[in-house]
Amino acid sequence: MGKVTISFEMTLDGAFDQMEHWFDENDPGLQRASDELVFGADAVLLGRRSYEFFREYWPAQTDERGFAAHYNALPKFVASTTLSGPLDWNCTLIEGDLAEAVRGLRGRYASIVSHGYGGVAAALVDAGLVDEVHVGIHPFIVGNAEDRLRSPHPVGLRLLSTEVYDSGIIAAKYAPLD
Repeated sequence: MGKVTISFEMTLDGAFDQMEHWFDENDPGLQRASDELVFGADAVLLGRRSYEFFREYWPAQTDERGFAAHYNALPKFVASTTLSGPLDWNCTLIEGDLAEAVRGLRGRYASIVSHGYGGVAAALVDAGLVDEVHVGIHPFIVGNAEDRLRSPHPVGLRLLSTEVYDSGIIAAKYAPLD
């Protein structure tokens, strides 16, 4: 059975937006963690907002590490009730029940990474389909953020590991409580 990992970056106050102020894509620790996660992935799972943001950004990217080429080549699955297929950028639209679709993907792929923590991530946690949650906590407070971490109910997690980068970013890995 494949592993599902949710990965996201946020500020100390739980903001995901206004990234131009706080996200440094060149942070060596962040790059190392991203490489480990993405080069180890067989597939990507995205919600509509992440898909629309990433498909505008990633196809135009290149880098010496081969990260962009690998990420662009990965099969991607998009959960949305507002999009219609076919989708571009090596993406397949998930139609019907999200939990059922992800159970099927877990049978086909050893490692699935889902970026962001919106409705898709909350639904996966609620359905018990998340094996790990990786979060980069950036030393920044937005204050007026629109996007914040949400869940339909309390979710208990156990800490697997932490790492602190020279930039002050805390990388924490969690697993759902059994």
